[in-house]
Amino acid sequence: MVGQWRKEDDEKVVIRCYNDLRDRIQMECVEKSCEIGNDQTFLFTDTLGDPICRIRNTPIFTMLVADVGTKLVGCIQGSVKPVKFHDKSVNVGYVLGLRVVPPYRRCGIGSILVRKLEEWFVSHNVDYAYMATEKDNEASLGLFVGTLGYTVFRNPAILVNPVNPGRDLKLPSGIGIRKLKMEEAASWYRTHVAPTTDFFPDDIDTILGNKLSMGTWVAYYNNNDKINSWAILSVWNSSKVFKLRIGKAPLSYVLLTKVCNLLGRFLPFFGLTALPDLFTPFGFYFLYGVHAEGPLCGKLVRALCDHVNNMAASDDGGVCKVLVVEVDGENNGDDDSMKRFVPHWKMLSCDDDTWCIKPLKCEEKMTDLSEFNDMFWKSKSRSLFVDPRDV
Repeated sequence: MVGQWRKEDDEKVVIRCYNDLRDRIQMECVEKSCEIGNDQTFLFTDTLGDPICRIRNTPIFTMLVADVGTKLVGCIQGSVKPVKFHDKSVNVGYVLGLRVVPPYRRCGIGSILVRKLEEWFVSHNVDYAYMATEKDNEASLGLFVGTLGYTVFRNPAILVNPVNPGRDLKLPSGIGIRKLKMEEAASWYRTHVAPTTDFFPDDIDTILGNKLSMGTWVAYYNNNDKINSWAILSVWNSSKVFKLRIGKAPLSYVLLTKVCNLLGRFLPFFGLTALPDLFTPFGFYFLYGVHAEGPLCGKLVRALCDHVNNMAASDDGGVCKVLVVEVDGENNGDDDSMKRFVPHWKMLSCDDDTWCIKPLKCEEKMTDLSEFNDMFWKSKSRSLFVDPRDV
């Protein structure tokens, strides 16, 4: 696959599939030159020696790279999976990991990489392509929304809570928590969650049975016959896939870390959660399939999150330092918004995640693009299921 990346230059960009033996060293250089962050904070990713670790657990995946001469100057990753969308089974393609090294930006290489990946999606029977970025990432939104025809679909919130390594969090005595068998969890999700959400994975059994999925738990009140409330979530061990590290951080975070750790050590009766050291590589648990029903379900969600905190504090030798949950950030005045129930630190969390989507082969079947837009505006009222393989 070949494309012209700048008309005034004689060099061409060649798009090809990633070759681990040939490209791994250059890929490490590309990743280091494209670290995520701004002038204050940089988030470094350690892929543990596997550049395609974030897509390896999906049914179908690929990584394309861009060569200019003998130099690898860019890359993009994509995965394909079956989902339920408005009660229909469709295939969706997830776009992630778009990287172009700084000296070769603003030359059209990013557009070429995305278009070539979209061609690969179409060849694998994909109906919709989607991607995630930050709402203030003008370059990314300008490319995907402004140039490539994507539509902003959702604005979720990423909630992060530090794991408390010092002590177990006390769970309410009136709440019961039970781990479900895999088949039971799959049935529960299909019955209660799939009808309320879009892009629910058709292969939920595969996700729950993956070695990275630690299990599914349901919480309920011991006198549930009267209260009729329950909550459910599953846990994905992202620590086994890749690790993160903060390269820079606001002074306020550094000072708060020191104060909390000092007070937590010498004055434990304050009950402060010790902030973890996020300046060395750390792992995290991703909580997915978070769903609750009933008039008093909020306390059940919190109890489940505290239960996972206790698991993380005692497992993996302290590798897992934070819990991450992604929920719908648009509560539209709803007092029962999941964001209210999930414990999180505002300083570590962010509300600016932005999902964008584009019809591919199904675009030919729609006589009016407004039909597509109307479909997704209606979807905003439905709940959010985040596939842990997209993290």
